[in-house]
Amino acid sequence: MDRYGNDVLAGDWRSAGRAPVARVPADPGLVVELPDSGFVGAVIGVEVGNVHLEDRQGRVRAFPLGPGFLIEGAPATLIEPTVAAPAGRARSLSGSFHVADQRARTARASRLWVEGRHDAELVEKVWGHDLRVEGVVVEYLEGVDHLADRLASFAPTPGRRVGVLVDHLVEGSKEARIASAALRTVPRGSVHIVGHPFVDIWQAVKPARLGIERWPEVPRTVEWKRGVLAALGMPHDDQADIAHAWQRILSRVRSFHDLEPALLGPVEELIDFVTEA
Repeated sequence: MDRYGNDVLAGDWRSAGRAPVARVPADPGLVVELPDSGFVGAVIGVEVGNVHLEDRQGRVRAFPLGPGFLIEGAPATLIEPTVAAPAGRARSLSGSFHVADQRARTARASRLWVEGRHDAELVEKVWGHDLRVEGVVVEYLEGVDHLADRLASFAPTPGRRVGVLVDHLVEGSKEARIASAALRTVPRGSVHIVGHPFVDIWQAVKPARLGIERWPEVPRTVEWKRGVLAALGMPHDDQADIAHAWQRILSRVRSFHDLEPALLGPVEELIDFVTEA
């Protein structure tokens, strides 16, 4: 028995009972439409299971290969292309131009720190290409409470920087006090701390990608992740349930378009900071 089989993130209920549709290679130049959004664009490349489309205004968006497209008004499933995409045209999942045929750069001395494993996995999925090109290593703290100790051990300098992404970094919060105190212990220009307003990185994923209108409200007396899963009717008894749910959430993230703007800006800011050194 699959105890996860009935949760809100499982299955493809939209396709139930529908007749098979055409499977079409996502070859460069193919024009397709997304019926839900009305976005129409030509294929300019395929990368990591995502097809990159460019519309008449030059806007580029990434969508996962598979069903859900229209070609001349008829439903279609896009599959891997039969011909190579034009060099230099594809975008990475973060929206930057993909740098083709380039080996990962030797890691910089500077680092990008995030609070936990889920934060690191999300940043790697969306910005991984950019980070490898720039030679930036992402590490996680296992909680912002360890920030001061980690900084003391790392001993940052203006040429060996640390960019830190903090959850729930809002005025008056515990996280804001920890960040402020940590900055007083390091050389000026060596550490940059930014954050987002979300209680947890899960909230940075747009709820529409999960088929819900909004993330559930969770009382402060309840552990946030378990409270969310309980509200969604999903298993939430132990860490395995949380890990399983996160992998399903992460799988719904196709590109930066699926993340809230309140996360995008801070991550880009930190990448710029650690690559200036």
